[in-house]
Amino acid sequence: MFYNYNSILIIGTEKTGGLFDFDGTLPVIAFQFVLFMFILNFILYTPLLDTIDERNIYIKKSLDEATSVLTKSNKLNVKYENKAAKARKAAKLDLLTYQKLYKDILDEKMKSSQTFIDSFLVQTTENFEKNKGDILASFDKEIDSLSSQILTKILT
Repeated sequence: MFYNYNSILIIGTEKTGGLFDFDGTLPVIAFQFVLFMFILNFILYTPLLDTIDERNIYIKKSLDEATSVLTKSNKLNVKYENKAAKARKAAKLDLLTYQKLYKDILDEKMKSSQTFIDSFLVQTTENFEKNKGDILASFDKEIDSLSSQILTKILT
C-alpha cells in the first residue's frame, strides 16, 4: 500500500469553513471598518452635517422673517382697505350731498327763471294789450286809406 503523503499533508493543512471562516482576518477587517467609519465621520460627515444644519437654520430664519413680513403686510393691507372703504363711503356721502345741493341750486335757478319768464310774458302781454288798440286803430286807418285807394282806382 502505497500512500500519497503529499495529498494527506495538503488535506491536513487546508483551511476549513469556507465563507464563514473566522480566522485572523476578521478582526483586522472589523478594525479597518471601524477606523474608516471614524475617519469618514470626522472628515466628511461632520462638516457636511454642519453645513446642512447651518442651511436649515438659515432657511428657518428666512421663513420666520418672511412670515413676519407677510403678517405685517396683511395687517397693513387690512388697515388700508378699511381706510379706503371709509374714504369711498365718505366720497359717496359727499357726492350725494353735492348732488342734492346742486339739485337745490338748479331748482332755485329754475324757479327764478320761471318767475322771470312769467313776469316777462305778463309784461309783454300787457304791452300788447295796451298797444293793441293803437295798432288796431292804425290798421283801421291803413285799411281805410287802402280801401279808398282801391275805390278810386276802380272808379277811375
